Amino acid sequence: MKRPTAAEIATRKGAAFPVITAYDAPFSRCAEEAGIDVILVGDSLGMVVLGFDSTVHVELGDMIRHGAAVARGTQRAHIMVDLPFGTYEASDELAIASSSELVKRGAATSVKLEGGASAAARICAIAGAGIPVCAHIGVLPQTASLGSGFRLKRERDRLLADADAVAAAGAFAVVLEMVEDSIAAEITARIPIPTIGIGSGPGCDGQVLVLHDVLGLYPDAPPFAKRYAELGAATTNALRAYAGDVRARAFPAERAKATREGNGYRS
Repeated sequence: MKRPTAAEIATRKGAAFPVITAYDAPFSRCAEEAGIDVILVGDSLGMVVLGFDSTVHVELGDMIRHGAAVARGTQRAHIMVDLPFGTYEASDELAIASSSELVKRGAATSVKLEGGASAAARICAIAGAGIPVCAHIGVLPQTASLGSGFRLKRERDRLLADADAVAAAGAFAVVLEMVEDSIAAEITARIPIPTIGIGSGPGCDGQVLVLHDVLGLYPDAPPFAKRYAELGAATTNALRAYAGDVRARAFPAERAKATREGNGYRS
């Protein structure tokens, strides 16, 4: 029942391994039962679960709550949790304090933060405090509006420099988001830590997608996401059938008194 450590994940360099982004106990339990043992609790929960228009509204308390829910829903998965906007940029001390809170509250096995060379000092500080760190380069959702937005990244020299910097700073892995395929493959061959791609082609070591995109639960999935099911439509149809049965008084059906009494229930 032991969760994989960051050191164990680092040894997956050269292997193809799945990562899924999930935000709650039931779905994370499903992921673990499917054999996925690395779960990212992303600050994308701000949009996917909480209904915000970006990730910048997410607070550390949100990540603690959802990370802890994922941890409670699993027994064998490594739980990687995003440090949200404003919780690590200002100083090493703030970055360590925020990361420590996630770990102490049982929400995280490791933390993830956005930024390449500019974030190297924070990565070094957090790792130096004994907390494993995953880096994130390419498209950076927390600050995407300040630059070119959610466009494919092709600045080869900068991306290589960012990858070198986060690996040297002590990150155990790095997410490559929307990096041009050939550059992502070059980074993967260049640095000693695993790369985890999202919209960055098949050359990365691991791949990550948001569970709601995989299941067809989110209406605006990015173009690189593959929908393996259409549970959004199935859910709507199921709820429509339930509502119709209630309006027609077809639910609940009459049951024997013995069946009604003594059974547990939840609402």
